[in-house]
Amino acid sequence: MEILVCVKRVPTVGGVLTLTADERAIDTKASGFTISPHEECAVEEAVRLVERFGGSVTVASLGPVAAEEQLRACLALGASAAVLLETADGVETGPIATAAALHALAAAGSFDLVLLGNEASDTGDYQVGIRLAHLLGRPAATGIKAISVSGSSLSASRTYRGVVETFTLPLPCVVTVKEGINLPRYPSLPGRLRAKRASIARVPVAGSGPVADVLMTRLRVPEAPRKQAIVLGRGLEAVPALVAVLAEIGVLS
Repeated sequence: MEILVCVKRVPTVGGVLTLTADERAIDTKASGFTISPHEECAVEEAVRLVERFGGSVTVASLGPVAAEEQLRACLALGASAAVLLETADGVETGPIATAAALHALAAAGSFDLVLLGNEASDTGDYQVGIRLAHLLGRPAATGIKAISVSGSSLSASRTYRGVVETFTLPLPCVVTVKEGINLPRYPSLPGRLRAKRASIARVPVAGSGPVADVLMTRLRVPEAPRKQAIVLGRGLEAVPALVAVLAEIGVLS
């Protein structure tokens, strides 16, 4: 199988969000960048499929030169090749432009399967996979947590409102996967060394026109809800109020 996995360079944020002085970016001085867990699982799933059926895994990312770091991390996990769709620093690309740029790459190759994360962990817009499938004219399944391939078709399953839905798609197709579809492996030392030496293809992408379909004004961090405690009373005087609260939340019947 020939598989293309699309990944995105996103800030590593595990705590309080801090913006830069101009309010146009997340301050990553103390955190750095990574790819989202969904996309890491997509890379792992692609590597597993190739280990079973043969073929190769190509990873691609739309972003600045610095995104090569994330592509090399994917190579260390077992991807065969990497392509950077290079944009200028600071250029914001929305889902329309991202899908268009990825389409040019996907359409030029003979990929049996295109995998993406279900959504990017920074914007969470859920659109790129669907838009890419539409441009390619291929069937798509989203939010997938199990994949199996048999012959010229692929079965993809997901859980919706407690019910397992399974779709059968003819290859080639596009699938977006969710975290939990697998447990990504840790990169081995030989894998890291190979990734460090690997050549990453660069394809310049114009920074105007359809690529820049989003104009950044500023970012804003919403105020977190304040936590507060209510004193119901003291001693025996608090019992009626406590009983009322327990009844309200359904503990008492």
